[in-house]
Amino acid sequence: MNWRKMLINPVLDKEFRLRMRTPRSAFSMLAYILVMGLLAMGIIYVATSSGSSQMGRVDAGVSRMIFYALSMAQLVLIAFMTPALTAGVISGEREKQTLNMLLTTQQSSSTIILSKLISSLSFMTLIILATLPVYSIVFLYGGVSPKQLVLVFLFYLFVMLLLGSIGVFFSTLFKRTMLSVIMTYGVGLVIFLVTGLVYILSLGITQSNMYATGSQPPPYSWIGFILGLNPAGALISIFEPSFSNTAFLVQGSNLTASAPIELWLEFLIFYSILIVLFIWLAIRYIRPVSRKKKKSIDQGPREEKAEVKEDSQGTQGSQGTQGTQGTQESQESQESQESQGFHNP
Repeated sequence: MNWRKMLINPVLDKEFRLRMRTPRSAFSMLAYILVMGLLAMGIIYVATSSGSSQMGRVDAGVSRMIFYALSMAQLVLIAFMTPALTAGVISGEREKQTLNMLLTTQQSSSTIILSKLISSLSFMTLIILATLPVYSIVFLYGGVSPKQLVLVFLFYLFVMLLLGSIGVFFSTLFKRTMLSVIMTYGVGLVIFLVTGLVYILSLGITQSNMYATGSQPPPYSWIGFILGLNPAGALISIFEPSFSNTAFLVQGSNLTASAPIELWLEFLIFYSILIVLFIWLAIRYIRPVSRKKKKSIDQGPREEKAEVKEDSQGTQGSQGTQGTQGTQESQESQESQESQGFHNP
């Protein structure tokens, strides 16, 4: 049994070959690793030269801060790179005038969309895994468990899937790659930046209203749900489980109150629904011709009925005209016969 043929369809095989064997992919991976390495060295230099370390040694607390900083930096890099890899997978085929050829193959719409998405995310996953040696530097100082590293990388995969599904959706919706890239970055900006700003503003407004009215603060505030939509907030809740309780608390609240839901769990539930929705819409909109064909099929029986009705009406009209003409001719023949009989006794 050939498992390769079962798991890899022709579209996915073609995308893997084009994505992995180009010099551009190698240079992109090299540039990404260099950026992460420079960031790691810079963060470690700042940590070792600060007052928290003695004689160039870093304790476990500083090591955790280095790990958090590297993880946040990589999250930002993922937010910048993933839309660029996925926002042009379908619109690029349309601009090269090869989409119609792809749609005429035996591959279904779901196979085409998922193959394009998997090939793009697999390259991004390879880049993320290539940064593992950078994280190994942090393990030299301790303070970070392998479980935390695995959870962080799984969170990266989910964020890439989220941004990738958004990019594929806009790539099928718009004909121009530039427009789909702009829209994907716009939605990503809302997810990464606007949700955090809305949380900060809502927290300030809630606290000012409580001070103005002098009311007792609730056990937890609804504004924590806003922070659960932010990737940075969800990632911090993976690092520090107590951060979820802090996010839902307002100043002066009961510190023993627990959060109604973990921030990372809210993030997974909410955006999992959006991922399924975006992929379903991309599969639906990749074949606009089929929708037009369906409309024409629905309109076909109606037009046939209208034509049959017109033909029947025309037949009845012609039969009525022929009947009246025959009656008039018979009356004229009778009158002529009577006139002849009157003149010839």
